[in-house]
Amino acid sequence: MFNFDYRNPTHIVFGKERIAEIDKLIPPQARVLVLYGGGSVKKFGTFEAVKQALGTRQQFEFGGIEANPRYETLMRAAALAKAENIDFLLAVGGGSVMDGTKFVALATHFAGDAATLLWNGTAAVDSSKILPLATVATLPATGSEMNAFAVVSHPKGKFGITHAQCYPQFSVLDPSLTFTLPKIQVANGVVDAFVHVCEQYVTYAAEAKVQDRFAEGLLQTLIEVGPITVAQPQDYDARANLVWAATNALNGLIGTGVPQDWATHMIGHELTARFGIDHAQTLAIVMPSLWQVSREQKHGKLLQYAERVWNITTGNDAERIDAAIAKTREFFESLGIKTRLRDYDVAKADIDDIISALEAHRMVKLGEHQAITPAVSRQILEQAW
Repeated sequence: MFNFDYRNPTHIVFGKERIAEIDKLIPPQARVLVLYGGGSVKKFGTFEAVKQALGTRQQFEFGGIEANPRYETLMRAAALAKAENIDFLLAVGGGSVMDGTKFVALATHFAGDAATLLWNGTAAVDSSKILPLATVATLPATGSEMNAFAVVSHPKGKFGITHAQCYPQFSVLDPSLTFTLPKIQVANGVVDAFVHVCEQYVTYAAEAKVQDRFAEGLLQTLIEVGPITVAQPQDYDARANLVWAATNALNGLIGTGVPQDWATHMIGHELTARFGIDHAQTLAIVMPSLWQVSREQKHGKLLQYAERVWNITTGNDAERIDAAIAKTREFFESLGIKTRLRDYDVAKADIDDIISALEAHRMVKLGEHQAITPAVSRQILEQAW
């Protein structure tokens, strides 16, 4: 196991009808900016419940944060936060709203060009000027409710950012708030959480037995409850387990002391930027093919995954790895998520554009061994077609 530091300061408020408790968690004199995406949080009453919980505090709102939050939109939110002297941000929505709110927290009082935070990192940010934030999560998927990471879309591409003060101070996780989600969004969330775990688990052995068992338990839980919660959205127990699994998939715990991959995400981001394919769907396209191409480097962990997650114990090594990859693809497809580029009207000739974008964004040494070059990425995408 590698050396590691682990800290997660986010207070999780989990369960039914917990929004009212926001009143106890935000300073009573705070000037609060509530950020959200489309109109669903208003349509289904979540926004009104949040407003009531905030009581007599000065409240402002900013809506319209996109599914892949755009830099330009977030800068308008930052301008509002600065103009109104906001001192607390509250994200109400899914991962994109939460990610966008983290960027707003960094950008509002940043002295320079906030766009540079996307490609230069956040070291130049004055920590004393970062706005505190919290979330009310309405979509189980990204784990953004309990981590310090965010992904922002800019005309130059999609960029990941992080800062230690971007952990939400608290996150309200009420599974019943997610009952009204369209099935495709729930399915996307299952896939997103599943791949998050795999990016930290299907790499190479590091004698991290605790992390491995946690990861395997999360994967088995998602396999068990994923189809149930897609088919039966009002099943509270299934949805509650999905919500908590998605949070634990990317709150840092299972990634401590182990090698991590994230090549699937980096390639997937280019597919979203170029073709507008949902983030989780790009992951379902890329990961099975990446495993096929990288099967020698991931040999031991793929066999462990086959046995412990899918109970595949017969056949030679190659057959068991093939079966595990096939099971993974079948699982994604069973949720209604297609796993081939051609399913999304992407032509083989379009692969050239994706490789060019990876090169432009310096994504030329990906994976846990930094062995996924543009040539290997091309193999993965051709395998995925």
